[in-house]
Amino acid sequence: MPPASSPGLHGDSSAGSTFGVRPQRLAEDRAAKVRFRRAITLMLMTLVVPGSAQVVAGNRRVGWNAIWTWLALIVIGSLTLLVAALSHTFALKLVLSPFWLGLFRTLLIALAIGWAALIVDAWRIGQPLTLRQNHRLAVVGLNGVLCFSVAGTLLFGAHLVTVQRDFIITMFGDGTTTAAHDGRYNVLLLGGDSGAGRWGLRPDSMTIASIDAETGKTVLFGLPRNMENFPFAKGSVMAEQFPDGFDCDGCYLNGVSTWAGDNTELFKHRKTAGTDATIMAVEGITGLKINYWAMVNLEGFKDLVDAVGGVTLNVRQPIPVGGLGDKVTGYIDPGVRKLNGHDTLWYARARDGSDDYSRMARQKCVMSAMLNQIDPKTMVTNFQSIAKATTGMVQTDLPAGDLGRFMQLALKAKSQKVATVSFVPPMINTADPDIKLIKKTVKDAIDRAEGSSETPGKAKKKKHAQVTGGSLGTRDSGYTANSSDDLGAAC
Repeated sequence: MPPASSPGLHGDSSAGSTFGVRPQRLAEDRAAKVRFRRAITLMLMTLVVPGSAQVVAGNRRVGWNAIWTWLALIVIGSLTLLVAALSHTFALKLVLSPFWLGLFRTLLIALAIGWAALIVDAWRIGQPLTLRQNHRLAVVGLNGVLCFSVAGTLLFGAHLVTVQRDFIITMFGDGTTTAAHDGRYNVLLLGGDSGAGRWGLRPDSMTIASIDAETGKTVLFGLPRNMENFPFAKGSVMAEQFPDGFDCDGCYLNGVSTWAGDNTELFKHRKTAGTDATIMAVEGITGLKINYWAMVNLEGFKDLVDAVGGVTLNVRQPIPVGGLGDKVTGYIDPGVRKLNGHDTLWYARARDGSDDYSRMARQKCVMSAMLNQIDPKTMVTNFQSIAKATTGMVQTDLPAGDLGRFMQLALKAKSQKVATVSFVPPMINTADPDIKLIKKTVKDAIDRAEGSSETPGKAKKKKHAQVTGGSLGTRDSGYTANSSDDLGAAC
């Protein structure tokens, strides 16, 4: 009798096929995972080192060109940052030069396009059509995220650079830079009336910032808008028209601009006739040679204050909001407080229950606060809003080529005391000013700032317990912020 066969030796054919399919399926799963990991790795490699995926699995020539370009950019960028950290002058030239900003913008755009293209090419090299559907969707999603993140970040950086460049081109001209006079730059700061078509009409405030060209040490000279009977710079157009000074009936310093605006044919530059005439007056009064001027729209000034997050001021007594021919609608309460743009503007402009000289003192305090409280961090974090506010707020003839120099001087000035002198009562009778005394006072103040003479101001210091119009001091004794070797302490 034949022996019985063992179980399983002659089973059906389906059992054998099952044992053959399972290893094959496992192998396919492993291969699919490998292809998926490879596709992911190629894209991540491109994110870290652009061109590396092409070197490994694609067009090696394209890959090496991308890698060498990337390495060159890293080296150049690192060296630039190192030099900028060691030299503020170099850093400011880079961030304030329209040429370099334009070049940097172009570089960022090209880098965004090129990097995104390499990421897409890495996705192609990963052979997405060979992947399973769920893997394919994951790879496509990751590729989109990487492209959007890289290109979006670089293009946003290019947008910020464009805003900076357009801001500089719009606000600053391409005029000729001027040399310092006796080692100082003298910049006339004008507070102008606001409103469409009213630029330059009857400046509301006039201050000369005299800045040491090396140290940044600054002296502010304030001129009252109601000064009369003053001379113009010798040889100027206005001196020819008014050889005995601006002595016409009802003619004040802030009316020079209006007079020039009605007689623009006398001036070389008709568009800036009012400002040019005002400079002729300021130079005739003080003996200082003006390098540049800047006209600030006082109404738009509040937007700048809001853009930097407000300004902290010492409000010594209630400051009326309103007046100037309108109804007083409220008051700014006393105390050391952070004011928004609206309240800062009224702190600087309020005349109700006050006088022009108290207001001049408060304006000096606002200048001091802005200088000391706006730091580079604030400028960077609020850059777009600051640029937007400033573009419509300021007109100036300061050329872009000198902007870096003045920014550097401003940084130096932050760490020093700012002196201030205003030619107002009781020192000066604005109806009949002593021009010789004004010029001597200018010279003495600059000498003290430069440390070339003793500081008689210490002997003149006295306590002002009385506050008038929100400023420490009185009209008869003088407001401390109008005459001090340390404006910050006087405020």
